[in-house]
Amino acid sequence: MIIRPVEPRDLDQLHELAQLTQYGLTTLPKDRTVFEKRVKQSLRSFEDLSDADPQGQLYLFVMEDLPTKKIVGTCGIVSKVGGFKPFYAFRVVKEIQKSTVLGSEHEHEVLTLLKNHDGPTEIGSLFLHPEFRGGGNGRVLSLSRFLFIAQWPKLFEQEVIAEMRGVVDERGNSPFWEALGVHFFGIEFPHADMLSLINKDFIEELIPRHPVYIDLLPGDAQASIAQVHANTVPARKLLERQGFRYEGLVDIFEAGPVLHCARDEIRVIRNSGFLPVEQIVDELDVDTSRHIVAKIEPTFRAGSGRLVAKANGVIIESTLANELGIEVGQEVRFAQLTPPQPS
Repeated sequence: MIIRPVEPRDLDQLHELAQLTQYGLTTLPKDRTVFEKRVKQSLRSFEDLSDADPQGQLYLFVMEDLPTKKIVGTCGIVSKVGGFKPFYAFRVVKEIQKSTVLGSEHEHEVLTLLKNHDGPTEIGSLFLHPEFRGGGNGRVLSLSRFLFIAQWPKLFEQEVIAEMRGVVDERGNSPFWEALGVHFFGIEFPHADMLSLINKDFIEELIPRHPVYIDLLPGDAQASIAQVHANTVPARKLLERQGFRYEGLVDIFEAGPVLHCARDEIRVIRNSGFLPVEQIVDELDVDTSRHIVAKIEPTFRAGSGRLVAKANGVIIESTLANELGIEVGQEVRFAQLTPPQPS
């Protein structure tokens, strides 16, 4: 398995892969025309990796099974959210009300609208074909993005977020949307979710502008706030082990949590190295730590395997070197797949 930037030849397979997604994965649209636009946008972004300021560039990656040439997964980065079209979220805040007459105090949670025109970098679009889940493929696919950011940090903001998929059933029903959004937008959740990828104007026109008291929502809607879809639990745990935290922001449609981490504090980014390949060997000891490794030139290409880091270079196995097209002397970006356990 290798991870590389999306190419035009991947469009058909990516479109087929998107058909396997469930509701709530907005950034993997089932509509081919929309998907084609996103691929073209990504191709333009990869054309210039100079030190340009982040302006909303989209970087889409694919995971390819080399023996079959099958595209089995995808993930992405948006260099900056907001801009001309703001980034919307609800902030969950606590409000305390006191009564001197009754001698009582009540704490309420309230949803307040956040509109950010100068937002952070966002990671998303993570999806792996069901037949290829397990064996660490999802971990490698997710973490590969951070090696890319580590190599070109100036292309990205100093804060990174991940909008996690919220509670939505297999028919596209969201308890939070049914309790709140549908009354203001008048359309079903899947329609609103997809429309937000194409044109966000309807959000500005119809979203409630006044605070919403969570106590007034039905019980199932309250319980869904800041919770993730069952299939998203592993992805959330993986990001939390990288340093991401929930800080009170949720999606405006299905109330999935928005996780945050400072760019340079993400574990893979903070602990990654950049060294030339000193030696390529047939095998390394089975106890050697597994790493995610990326070749940088001429194009980004990442995979996983055993690696030994020395003071001035690294030793990698020939299988990984062949998969990534690495030769002795080439520089690679690398990080441990699993953080060392504290003693």
